[in-house]
Amino acid sequence: MAKPGTAPAKGPDAPKPGDQTQAADPRADAPIVPDAEFDSALPPLSSDLNAPLEPMSAAPAVAATPATATTSATTVSGDVLPPTGPADPQLAQPLIPLSSFDTTPLQTAADIKDKDAPEIRYETATKGLDKAGSGLEAEYKALSALTEGKGKAANATQVAARGREDEALAVRLLKSLGYYDATAISTIETIPDADKTKPARLKATVSAQPGRLYSLSSITVQANATTPPDLVRQQLPLKVGDPIEAARIQGAEANVSLTLPQQGYPFVKVGERDILLDDQTPTGAYTLPVDTGPRASFGQLRTEGDPVFNLEHLGLFPRFKSGELYDNRMTDDLRDALVATSQFSTVSVEPVRTGTVNPDGTEQVDLLVRQSAGKPRSLGGNVGYSTGQGFRAEGTWQHRNLFPYEGALIGSVIAGTQEQGLSGTFRRANAGRRDRTFSLTAGANHSNYDAYDAFTTSVGVRWSYDSTPIWQKPLTYYYGGELVGTNESVYDFTQGKDVRRTYGIVALPGQVKFDRSDSLLNPTKGYRLTLNLSPETSVQGSVKPYIRTMIEGTFYYPVSSSIVIAGRAKAGSIQGVDRDDLAPSRRYYGGGGGSVRGYGYQRLGPFDPNGNPVGGRSLNEFALEARYRFGDYGIVPFIDAGNSYESSTPNLSSLRYGAGIGGRFYTSFGPMRFDVATPLNPRKGDGKIALYISIGQAF
Repeated sequence: MAKPGTAPAKGPDAPKPGDQTQAADPRADAPIVPDAEFDSALPPLSSDLNAPLEPMSAAPAVAATPATATTSATTVSGDVLPPTGPADPQLAQPLIPLSSFDTTPLQTAADIKDKDAPEIRYETATKGLDKAGSGLEAEYKALSALTEGKGKAANATQVAARGREDEALAVRLLKSLGYYDATAISTIETIPDADKTKPARLKATVSAQPGRLYSLSSITVQANATTPPDLVRQQLPLKVGDPIEAARIQGAEANVSLTLPQQGYPFVKVGERDILLDDQTPTGAYTLPVDTGPRASFGQLRTEGDPVFNLEHLGLFPRFKSGELYDNRMTDDLRDALVATSQFSTVSVEPVRTGTVNPDGTEQVDLLVRQSAGKPRSLGGNVGYSTGQGFRAEGTWQHRNLFPYEGALIGSVIAGTQEQGLSGTFRRANAGRRDRTFSLTAGANHSNYDAYDAFTTSVGVRWSYDSTPIWQKPLTYYYGGELVGTNESVYDFTQGKDVRRTYGIVALPGQVKFDRSDSLLNPTKGYRLTLNLSPETSVQGSVKPYIRTMIEGTFYYPVSSSIVIAGRAKAGSIQGVDRDDLAPSRRYYGGGGGSVRGYGYQRLGPFDPNGNPVGGRSLNEFALEARYRFGDYGIVPFIDAGNSYESSTPNLSSLRYGAGIGGRFYTSFGPMRFDVATPLNPRKGDGKIALYISIGQAF
């Protein structure tokens, strides 16, 4: 009902019968808190972001209006809550600036290891993997998360998580063998312990179902025409019906990448395979795209980088001729030969297309040699000790390219208790031909042994065809000439005393070596045969020509992966001269670390009345070792035999035997050798124990 003096409302907003009406409030549009009053209540703001926040002080009183009136108690659903207690004083403290806030994450319960908490023990088992082949289960165990845990876990959840990992592993391995329908599931069960006082154990079982084995239904190679035809398909060792096994497929594709560059296709690229599976059959259609590139032949050499070798010297190394069909084995051989020179810090050889087509249809491919010079100077040395020979150390300095190309200057110094020496060598590697070396050596030496005391100077020249650390050759040789002047002490049997004599010696030494062993430094199988021949002339009052010969054979037989039986036989003879007309340093002696161990150096053979060895014109030696290696260490029991004789023909009438045991420490440059030996049938004056320390095997 409208108030007097007002008209009733009309229209859709008119109040309806039963509606309550209220008189208009003149403050309805007024703000609850005026803006000026609200702004004055705000604390002042600081531009310093790292400043501590202001404490939360009590807000200033605001005049209450009917809309803002409050009480000290709160009414919720008609209930009145008690007033709040006093404020926590910590809340009134200013907050820590952000720049100094400790951001170290809090430890979770999983991070905190309670040493008193029990550790879950579990067992593992597999089912179904043996259906796919005996080797699969071993491969699975090598990668298994459950096996890696070694039967221990923090809780059952961790065991279950490892089981789920192994489910995926089992499926992945089965698919790699061609079982593309494979499934696997892991289960965890509790096994009560017989001892009730101990906690129960868990058993994690991974059960696999290989399903059907998929095989190749077709093999399609997408490649350009080749010479001979279908070359790619011939080098892809797959056939219809083969299982779709990952290792088999990848190996076949790798064979294409390996063999085509050996047959004239240096730029072959094997694309990404496609296998379309048919789960109804079950089979797979295999498609392999191959970009063969052009069929090529060798062209010319190019070079870039540091000019260590010019093109003329580089031309000594290839084992192929321009125009021959490309074969990447020859490219690898060229790179290995350059590495063997030790002249480079890095060197690479790669084929480069030229676009030039030869009359036979092949494209000429040049070889680009990228050179980077290495350090030309180096220092080296070796140290050894043996009973009878004493301590011996040798140091060398060399400049490998002082006289380009590969003209090296080498200086050597020997310092020992019984030997001292100084020598210089000029050596030209790859002299006019790959792996042929020319050397010129001059030196002076003093040796003081029981057999003789000698001051020697020598000059020698030699040509040799050698093995290298990278390329071990089955046949090597050397030949050359030598001029020796030596002043030596010698026992004169006619005068019955030691005298000194000076000898002039001209020699033409040569050697031929057949090597069928598997290593230069530490052979484990094969054999070697070496023949030395040196026609010589000794001038000591008169000219006395003679010839020195020596033949030596060694064999190496692997009994197992850790045991090698090694044997050696050696025989030498000097024909055409009496022993007493030979300089003592040119005679044959037995005994020592490289001869019959257990006896002193050069102490096997005839003696003079003073008990000093005088050497002989013949020699024979035998040795047998069992080399047992474990890791970088080895143990070598051995037995040696041998002697030297006054006659020019060796015999077996008076062999001396020595036996002992040695230790080996294997390094990248060869084994360190420590041998201890004793003579088995000693003579008067022979020691009971002999020690030998050196680098390298005895033979």
